[in-house]
Amino acid sequence: MGGALPAGGDHQGGTFGQSPTLSDWYPQRLRVELLHRNGIDADPLGADFDYAAAFATIDLDALKADIKQLLTTSVDWWPADYGNYGPQMIRMAWHAAGTYRIADGRGGAGTAMQRFAPIGSWWDNGNTDKSRRLLQPIKHKYGNALSWADLMVLTGNCSLELMGLPTYGFGGGRLDAWEPDDGTWWGPEVWDPHQAHTPDEMVSRDERWTGQNGDADYDLQSPLAASHQALIYVNPEGPYANGDPMGSARDIRITFSRMAMNDEETVALIAGGHAFGKSHGQVPASDIGPSPETAPIESMGLGWHNPVGTGNAEYTSTNGIEGSWTPNPTQWDNTYLENLFRYDFEQTKSPAGALQWTPTDPDAPKTPDAHVPGQMNPLMMMTSDIALKVDPAYREVCERFLADFDLFTTAFSKAWYKLTHRDMGPKHRYLGPEVTIADDLLWQDPLPEAEGTPLDDADVQALKQAVLASGQSVSDLVFTAFSAASTYRDSDKRGGANGGRIALSPQKDWAVNRRTVPVVQALRTVQADFASTSGKHVSLADLVVLAGCAAVEQAARAAGSDTTVPFTPGRVDTTQELTDIEMFEWLRPVADGFRNFVSDRFAEFAPGVAPEATFLDKANLMTLTAPEWTVLTGGLRVLGANWDGSDAGVFTDRVGVLTTDFFVHLTDTDLVWTKTDDTESTFAGTVQATGEHRFTATRNDLVFGSNAQLRSVVDAYAGSDGQQRFVADFVRVWDKVMMLDRYDVKGHRRYGPMAA
Repeated sequence: MGGALPAGGDHQGGTFGQSPTLSDWYPQRLRVELLHRNGIDADPLGADFDYAAAFATIDLDALKADIKQLLTTSVDWWPADYGNYGPQMIRMAWHAAGTYRIADGRGGAGTAMQRFAPIGSWWDNGNTDKSRRLLQPIKHKYGNALSWADLMVLTGNCSLELMGLPTYGFGGGRLDAWEPDDGTWWGPEVWDPHQAHTPDEMVSRDERWTGQNGDADYDLQSPLAASHQALIYVNPEGPYANGDPMGSARDIRITFSRMAMNDEETVALIAGGHAFGKSHGQVPASDIGPSPETAPIESMGLGWHNPVGTGNAEYTSTNGIEGSWTPNPTQWDNTYLENLFRYDFEQTKSPAGALQWTPTDPDAPKTPDAHVPGQMNPLMMMTSDIALKVDPAYREVCERFLADFDLFTTAFSKAWYKLTHRDMGPKHRYLGPEVTIADDLLWQDPLPEAEGTPLDDADVQALKQAVLASGQSVSDLVFTAFSAASTYRDSDKRGGANGGRIALSPQKDWAVNRRTVPVVQALRTVQADFASTSGKHVSLADLVVLAGCAAVEQAARAAGSDTTVPFTPGRVDTTQELTDIEMFEWLRPVADGFRNFVSDRFAEFAPGVAPEATFLDKANLMTLTAPEWTVLTGGLRVLGANWDGSDAGVFTDRVGVLTTDFFVHLTDTDLVWTKTDDTESTFAGTVQATGEHRFTATRNDLVFGSNAQLRSVVDAYAGSDGQQRFVADFVRVWDKVMMLDRYDVKGHRRYGPMAA
């Protein structure tokens, strides 16, 4: 064996994970492996670590005192502006939370993704790496009892309190991710990360918008919220950095509404945030070094090296705009709005060349330099600040805040609380003594307290019998329970069966849920009969899930498997008044492969997106692994759970019986599949030898046979020994889906892989 290396050859060309990888070779392939990212194997704390118990050991007052001491203890390697790190920590927390978007619930501060690429290396997050590094001593002191995600948000709160703002409350309970997010779609724009050191190379917007700013058809692609790639919100210099305040206002309204903020909350967040600190623009972006992800190894995870002067303090450059909005940047007051409306502003340029605004009145207040004693600088406004003045609706909110500082204070406190907690889900997930400070708020999807005494085993059995005697089919009962539970999305912990919102607007009105309406009516009769005969109350939410469990048991018995489907009572019914229709409308699916639903307007809504890709997206939001996704779909198909009752994908002659027929026929080599329409959405399965038509299918069915990873799972159930495994695994994943939103149940785990 020749060559200089032990295994042969004269040189080594690459290593594990080095490009080109599978995604380089086949960029359009369905990346099923993403369902297994951030799993328990990546977590050094293990599945048995109880973060709630660990967090409870922290003295929150002592922790906050430690943070506040750190905020006013400047260090030489990154000196604090005005001797107070509070403003830069507010920015860190704000940018961590501000990635949240209502369309799919992804983003937000909940897993501290700001520590990882791509978010941590976005241009808009310049120098947030320094903020987190400053917090490292606090993190190490409290260890694993304090997640990075909780620390970052709490530090933002402490910063606000230190500078005079009464915060609305704080809830802990955020669990850190342990690996980068390689799945979330942040937009269609592409850049070369090895060249992306400046806004011109990274911050782009051309592919995510339709129409022109100001036109009626001006719109941002869903599920995106940010106006530009690599920004958290909007370009502070205006669209295309063009200095157009009205155009900026249009971008702001679309962007902040996609973050679930109304006009008042938007103004409160911008005006409140800009009451503190300064923007940094002393050095041109072209002089700043690479982001943390592309910085050299000796930088130890810190990026954006500034070679000018000390590289920090008065030489700091972040977004390129230079200056402060107020004369007292470390004190909560109303001078931001006062200055914005009292003075006229003209466009100027920062030392770094960024567009900004300065008062035309030479007697306007000045702001002290953040680092040079005795030096006073002109006030600064961004184009996105002037936008609040020129937009009529934003101006009206500003004027109300100007006239009533207490109103402004409350509005900002509540908007900050919403911003930093929006992705945490129901309030009973919050940890710590400051949770009780805040009332139940509509955006938290509040649930009332449970009524009556809990159901016992005898009640459950009686209700199962009543449900099965109600005249509703196994298919309809399964479909209704799944429709209620499958609204859950783990990204922001919204949706699920608890609350009984399947019977309320908007969910009861969705086309995909039309099969549920008569079932819910029938279950209300069962509910009333049970109350009159037993004197006990069962919530509709519990009854919908229990009915589905009873139907699965009956379907399993029909297949020869006598099994019990777990049922955990305790769900409650909320009211229409406690349901934010506009926010829940974002949960309405454009496509749902589990129920073989694809909207008639799917091609219009999602041009270039395959239905099976949205199916993968849905499986991810429901925290399913590839085996769980596969077994759940196979079961739903043979149980006849299509949204419209069609036979697409129902590869069985025994509908309503929990068999492996879907897998057996999907892998039948005697069947040939051919397209039946020009969109390549529906297919006919015929017997190869005779041409006899056997089945119809959609892309959401055939993907389990065409994708190599999914087909390997299918093989585990299609064999002669697959039936009992299939029933047991289907029951496990069914229970998992029904329990996804049951954070009120002790022992609810983040990780729920299917048992062997």
